[in-house]
Formats: sequence, structure tokens, C-alpha cells
Amino acid sequence: MNNISQASLISQMQSLESISQGKMQPVNPTLDDGKSFSSLMSKAINQVNETQMDAGNMKKAFEMGDDNVDLSEVMIAVQKSRISFEALTQVRNKLLNAYQDVMNMPV
Repeated sequence: MNNISQASLISQMQSLESISQGKMQPVNPTLDDGKSFSSLMSKAINQVNETQMDAGNMKKAFEMGDDNVDLSEVMIAVQKSRISFEALTQVRNKLLNAYQDVMNMPV
């Protein structure tokens, strides 16, 4: 399914936690591997879409009576899909709020 390492997932969760608690993070204008913000967002959107498609395919296979698909696996895939979509939605909301704050700044 996904090729997300545990260390990457933990660091993302920690950064989301610090953002949700309102802690400031140091701004790093350059990315380690030279990727742009838009490419990272596109990649994240594609990963969320992939998890939703995988969960949908697993649900469909389970409903069709496939013996290789277990109900617990289906439920876990659906929850992963839901959580990743909610996280992406929260990131989008934060970006929109930041954009609106910048646009409302007096010049």
C-alpha cells in the first residue's frame, strides 16, 4: 500500500501535534531534497486518494465474498483512509486561514 516509514510518520505526527498546540516551529525555507511545496502537496493528495481507493477496493472485495480479505483488515483500511482524509482537510483549512490572514494584513 503505502511506503511511509515509521520514523517519517512519527515526525509528521509530532509536527502536527505541535501545530495543534500552537507551538512555534522554526521556519526552514529550503527543503532537504529540493522539492517544492506544491509537489509535496500533490504527493500528499495522491497518497490520500490511493488509501481511499485501496480501502474502497478492500470493502468491495469483502462484500463480494473474497476469502482473502478479512473484516478487520477492511475496517483498518477504512479508518486509515478516514484519518488521512481528515488530516489533509485540516492542512487545507490551516493553509486557507493563513492565506486569508495574509490577504487581510494592512499594507
